[in-house]
Amino acid sequence: MQKVIAYDSTLRDGAQAQGISFTVEDKLKVVRKLDELGVSYIEAGNPGSNPKDLAFFEHVAALDLKHSKIIAFGSTRKIGIKAEDDRNLKSLLSANTEAVAIFGKSWDYQVTDILRTTLEENLAMISDTIAYLKQQGKEVVFDAEHFFDGYKANADYAMQTLKAAADAGVDVLALCDTNGGTFPDEIHQITKTVVETFDAAVGIHCHNDCEMAVANSVAAVQAGAVQVQGTINGIGERCGNANLCAIIPNVQLKLGMDCIPAAQMAALSTAARYINEIADMPFNEKAPYVGNDAFTHKGGMHIDAVSKNPISYEHVEPAQVGNKRHILVSEVAGRSALLSKLQEIDPSLTKESADTKRVLEELKALEHEGYQFENAEHSFDVRVRKLLGKNKTYFKLQRYTIHVEEPSQSKINSTATVSFAVNDEVVKAVGEGDGPVNALDRAMRNALRDTYPAIKEMKLTDYKVRVLDSNLATAAKVRVIIETSDGAKNWSTIGVSTDITEASWIALRDAIEYKLMQAGV
Repeated sequence: MQKVIAYDSTLRDGAQAQGISFTVEDKLKVVRKLDELGVSYIEAGNPGSNPKDLAFFEHVAALDLKHSKIIAFGSTRKIGIKAEDDRNLKSLLSANTEAVAIFGKSWDYQVTDILRTTLEENLAMISDTIAYLKQQGKEVVFDAEHFFDGYKANADYAMQTLKAAADAGVDVLALCDTNGGTFPDEIHQITKTVVETFDAAVGIHCHNDCEMAVANSVAAVQAGAVQVQGTINGIGERCGNANLCAIIPNVQLKLGMDCIPAAQMAALSTAARYINEIADMPFNEKAPYVGNDAFTHKGGMHIDAVSKNPISYEHVEPAQVGNKRHILVSEVAGRSALLSKLQEIDPSLTKESADTKRVLEELKALEHEGYQFENAEHSFDVRVRKLLGKNKTYFKLQRYTIHVEEPSQSKINSTATVSFAVNDEVVKAVGEGDGPVNALDRAMRNALRDTYPAIKEMKLTDYKVRVLDSNLATAAKVRVIIETSDGAKNWSTIGVSTDITEASWIALRDAIEYKLMQAGV
C-alpha cells in the first residue's frame, strides 16, 4: 500500500483557534493520544515563540513514543542575517527534536509587501535556513506559505521558492493553502505539477475558509502528495484547518492507502472526543466518521433498509472508525426501529407482538405530550422496561419540597427536601444548591447513596430546557434534557411538564434509575 504520512498540527495550528489554550500537561496528553492513534508526525509548537512551548519540548523528550515523531515549528531566518545567528533558529534547535518544520513565503506579494524585502533575499532566506538545519542533522519540512495563491499570481516565482528549498536538501515540500480559498481542481492540478517537477516528497496543508480543506487535502493526495497536514476535528484559526478525523479514513478506507496502523483506525472516534475535551470545545456530533450522528438513523424507511443491509445508508462500517450505529426512537421511526430497540431488552418480541404495539402507542402518546426520545434514549430504555415489567422498583417518591431564597453572593440559594420509600423504609434527605434543580439533585443523591453506592459515581454534566409552546407563556410545557456521566459512560434522560421543577425531577429520576440498571443493582 502507498504510504501517506499523517502529520498533526493540533498543538500548533489548532492552538491558534479562538478559545483554545493548551497547558503543558494538556499538550503532553494530546501527544500520548496521537501516538496511540499512530500519527506519524506531531507538530507541537514554536519553541521560539513563548516559554510554555519551550517547557513543553523539555517534558515531551521524556515520553516513550511508539509511532510519532515530535516536530518543532519555526520560520526562515530573518532578513539580512546569517542562519546560524538567528535567535529563533537557535530556539528551534534547542527543542532537540529529530525533525523541524520551517515556513517561508512563496507568494511574491507577501515577500514585497508584507516582509518588505526583495524576491532574491526571500529565496536566500529559504535556502540558507534549510541548508543550516540540514547541517545540524535535522529532517526538514518546508511549509510553502500561501503557495497556491502565490502560484496563481506568479507561478514561476512560487516554483523558485520550492526549488530553493529542494536544492538546500529539504525532505518535504508542504504546499499551503493558507487563505483556504483554493478549489479542489486547482489543488489537484498544481500539486501534480509540483510532484512531477521535484524529487522531494510533497505534502499538503489546507485551511477551511471555503469548507473545502478535507476535499482539497484528498485532491492533493490523489495528485501525488504523500504527507497530509491537519488537526484533530479541524480546529484552527478562522474557519479551522483540514480535519484529520475525516482525512485519515478517507485516505485509508476509501483510497486504500496506508495512513495510520490499520489496527488503530478503530481508535479514531475515541481520540477525536478525548482531544476535543482537552481543548474544551463543544463536540460536533454531525462530524463525518466520528460524530454520534454519523451513523444515526431516524426515518422509518431508512431504518428498515439498514436493518436488512447497512450499506443501504452507510458508506463504511461504524466499527471501522470506532463509532456505533444508532437507531433513533421517534414518531417517524416506525415499528421496525422500535422492534430493534425492544429486542435489546426482550429478544423474544416480534413486530406483531402485543407488547410491541402497546409500547409503540405509548411512545406516540408521550411524543404528543412533548417527549422526544431521540435525544434521550436512556429514558426510553427505563420506560420500556417498566412497560414490559422488566424493571426493578428502586425507590418511590413520596414527596419533595423546594425552598428558594433571594439570590445573594453565596451560590447556595435553594434547599430541597425529599422523601422516598426504599425497600419498605422511608428515607428522607436535604440538599442545598445553586438553584432548585441543583438542590433537588443533591437531595436525591443524599437520600439514596447509602442504599445504592453506585450513585456516588454520577455527575450531571449538561442541563437543557426548551419551552414547547411559547404562546402559552408561563403555562407552557417545558422539556428538560439532562446529561449524566459516571466517568466511563454518558447518558441522557428527559422530562416534560408545565412545571420546570417537575420536568427536572422526572429526568433526574430516569438518570438515577438508568445508572442502577446498568450497575446491575
